[in-house]
Amino acid sequence: MIAIIKYNAGNVQSVQYALQRLGVQSVVTDDAAVITSADKVVFPGVGHAAPAMQYLKERQLDKLIVSLQQPVLGICLGLQLMCTHSEEGDTACLGIFDEQVRRFNPEPVQGGNTVFKVPQIGWNTIYDYASVLFSNLPNPAYVYAVHSYYAALGSDTAATTNYIQPYSAALQKNNFYAVQFHPEKSGAAGETILKNFISIK
Repeated sequence: MIAIIKYNAGNVQSVQYALQRLGVQSVVTDDAAVITSADKVVFPGVGHAAPAMQYLKERQLDKLIVSLQQPVLGICLGLQLMCTHSEEGDTACLGIFDEQVRRFNPEPVQGGNTVFKVPQIGWNTIYDYASVLFSNLPNPAYVYAVHSYYAALGSDTAATTNYIQPYSAALQKNNFYAVQFHPEKSGAAGETILKNFISIK
């Protein structure tokens, strides 16, 4: 059983549907006992960091998440909340990864007037893998992303991508895995990533 953490953020149902397509049973819950006893935990999300962290703290899920021993996968906002701090709402986060989350600073493209738009919306490449999450995946691979904030490259970077500047497409530390993009919306590449997470012992 995979527990999908329910909190003040969107995109939870699409993750559950993606797992269902892979034949994996999951439950969307904010119940501490259910989350703790699950084989694996997914921490997805689309939304604003500050109210999301407030929801977690009100239910003491912030303390629960950092104490989990089974494999945990953060997705999009989930990755950002697993870092130390986010510029979005000047939010103190969970501190699993020692990274600061910053907002993209749009810059002109060299030789032209086109500006990278924020948020980044659409397909982008990921490369330089350093995690079992990316086993059997082409290098580079195309994935789908929607976000205005990012975690820089650091000691926990497990995959890299580039939008305005290089940043962490994925992070990993011990049993905690996280991706900035949306595997549930990333076609065959995303399906492979989810399968790899499901297969982690």
